[in-house]
Amino acid sequence: MICAGIDAGSRTIKVVLLDANTSRVIGAGVTDQGVKQPELALALLSRVCSEAGVEKVQIESIVATGYGRDALDIAGTTVTEITCHARGVREDQPDVRTIIDIGGQDSKLVRMTDKGYVRDFVINDRCAAGTGRFLEVVASRLGVEPQDLAGMAERADSPATISSMCVVFAESEIVGLLSSGVTPENIVAGVLSAIASRIAAMAGRHIEEPVIFTGGVAMVPGMDKALETALGCSVAIARDPQLTGAYGAALLAAEANRFP
Repeated sequence: MICAGIDAGSRTIKVVLLDANTSRVIGAGVTDQGVKQPELALALLSRVCSEAGVEKVQIESIVATGYGRDALDIAGTTVTEITCHARGVREDQPDVRTIIDIGGQDSKLVRMTDKGYVRDFVINDRCAAGTGRFLEVVASRLGVEPQDLAGMAERADSPATISSMCVVFAESEIVGLLSSGVTPENIVAGVLSAIASRIAAMAGRHIEEPVIFTGGVAMVPGMDKALETALGCSVAIARDPQLTGAYGAALLAAEANRFP
């Protein structure tokens, strides 16, 4: 039995194909988000199926999640990204107690029970600061590609203090720092630290381990270390963190089909 999970995020669309009998991922793919979400999702699903040697008619169940989930009429069911990320992480890390998900337009901190269920969560979706979009703005202002930021942060010798938590004001602050002679490397290190501090503020005084980091920003080298410093605990990156939501959606699709 083959099932699929589609995560229609704010910046990208992700698809995971799952062999429901073995819980093995047999195909996955990512494409940029756009105006025509249903067409983009269908095209990505078709591509992933082709690469996996699977016909779309073989898919028994599809669950959609993410920012644009309600627009995907190819899905039989929609589930919140909180639930899907929790399910995806729990499959590989059953004892997870805290999940940090930093995506393109929001960041979330999810607290789990010792039974593996969502206990509560905090979400920041009012401002792009502390998200992938924030990093894109920083990269653009510094005239580099987003994938270059990690290497720059590693070369920092005195990380700058970024006090503004609004993207617009933070961008102005960065311009001011550049004018005063602060190196781009120290600015980037300061930005990663500022994002981590924002997550720490969301977490409050107490955070339970293990802590698992998911979402596209988890692929930025050094972001996990910045979180460890801000939170004062170990932070592990989920397997294929950009695909965690789609993976969880595919697992839920398999379970719904197995236990109707």
